[in-house]
Amino acid sequence: MPVTEFPHPHPARLLLRGLLRRCPRCGGGRLFSSWFHMVERCPRCGMAFEREEGFFLGAFVVNFGLVLMLLATYIGVGVFLTLPNPPPGKLALGGMVLSTLVPVAFYPFSRTVWSAIDLWMKPLEAEEIAAAQARTGVSTSGP
Repeated sequence: MPVTEFPHPHPARLLLRGLLRRCPRCGGGRLFSSWFHMVERCPRCGMAFEREEGFFLGAFVVNFGLVLMLLATYIGVGVFLTLPNPPPGKLALGGMVLSTLVPVAFYPFSRTVWSAIDLWMKPLEAEEIAAAQARTGVSTSGP
């Protein structure tokens, strides 16, 4: 049964969909052709993910923020657990590994989470809804 309307979801639902690597607008999947390559539009509702040039700079910020929070937590817990003589070399090495692996692992999630945040802050405009409808042939509703 085809979906005929995509009302503007609640912000919590938008973010949950983003965390699950789904389209924040309709919840559709298959947004990535590989771990590092996101499709241009949602296959289900037709929403364009890169809404303006440089759009995914926000995904970089989401990814970077996560890495900073995890790194600070790692160092804080590591120092606390090894007091009174924390091993700076081991903590630094662990921090480097964490700072290298987490951005790669979280990359696709950061893109869909950023799409959700952006859709929350700036709902689709009439032109974007019309383009999505033309792309999929599905009748859609606005925010």
